[in-house]
Amino acid sequence: MTTLSVPRPVRAKSKPTPAPNFGPIHVTQPHLPPLAELLPLLLEIWDSKVLTNGGPFHARLERSLCDHLGVNQIALFANATIALLTALQALRVTGEVITTPYSFVATAHSLLWNGIKPVFVDIDPVTLNLDPSRIEAAITPQTTAILAVHCYGNPCDVSRLERIADAYNLRLIYDAAHAFGVRDSRGSILRHGDLSVLSFHATKVFNTFEGGAIVCPDARTKARIDHLKNFGFVDEVTVVAPGINGKMNEFQAALGLVQLREIDGLIEQRRAIDAQYRRGLTGVRGIRCVPRDDDTIANFGYFPVLVEAPYPLARDDLYERLKRHGVHVLRYFHPLISQFPMYRDLPSARPENLPIATRTAQQVICLPIYPHLAPADVDRIVSIVRGT
Repeated sequence: MTTLSVPRPVRAKSKPTPAPNFGPIHVTQPHLPPLAELLPLLLEIWDSKVLTNGGPFHARLERSLCDHLGVNQIALFANATIALLTALQALRVTGEVITTPYSFVATAHSLLWNGIKPVFVDIDPVTLNLDPSRIEAAITPQTTAILAVHCYGNPCDVSRLERIADAYNLRLIYDAAHAFGVRDSRGSILRHGDLSVLSFHATKVFNTFEGGAIVCPDARTKARIDHLKNFGFVDEVTVVAPGINGKMNEFQAALGLVQLREIDGLIEQRRAIDAQYRRGLTGVRGIRCVPRDDDTIANFGYFPVLVEAPYPLARDDLYERLKRHGVHVLRYFHPLISQFPMYRDLPSARPENLPIATRTAQQVICLPIYPHLAPADVDRIVSIVRGT
């Protein structure tokens, strides 16, 4: 059979302006490519009978992602949670790990599943990322790592975190679930730390239905991770570690290859929506759009705003107003991880230790943003927020 070549990602051509949605508007909508573009790859899978275990599409997607993201090595996973679990195993992290309470629960759950105690530290009031100035006070003899999150795709203060990790001989892992394609002035934000973990969930900027990946600094680290995600097998009869089944299948990888063809254009559509929101919400007292760093190439995966005084409604009242108008937003992240039952008894989880995170969780709303959200719908959402 003749193998179909999958072109490297290129900037997508401009597309017609999406039509307004007169039904409910959700906070996000998964992007799917035209089915006709995916079908030839599915036929290859049917012909080869190779469904998983590191097949040809899996290998091609790893190479394509390295090229697109500008990283050395990448190991694909079935989902990002298993990737987080495996990253901690790969670095042999134990004891205590300093992390943020302002994230999706999988960040901290991955620590508990590895028998590691999370130690929560407050966030920076501008970036909403882990505040480097508060980390050193939380370090104990049991601390072995820092697990930071690039929240909403806004990069952490990677230089300060690296200095702290080096000074105390700590591992530095980034939950980069929101940071696909994000770059700073020196290149991919994913190159920082010991490992970075990506999510390719359906709700993310780049999706493979479900999926995830670990960005690795070198081939040796990737080899260890590849063993861990395949039950610890090195060959047919040799198992070198208590691994897990974390492998991405060929269907996910095939979708990823097709998605990469369009990703630049999809991010440009998100950029336009982000700019439209910022223009429309300018001057609305008490609505603060979370700023973006001018030195960062963003992916515009989320549009968070903080509802503060003197806005006439509390955050939850604005949430209900939007819902009454058919706009389904997300209070992301509320509640804090530290408020869930399995964490709230930790000394570091006390609200008085986390004043910025606690306040932010009470104020945040993520407004809808996805490539096919029509400009007229953005105007409608802005009008509801403005109360006009």
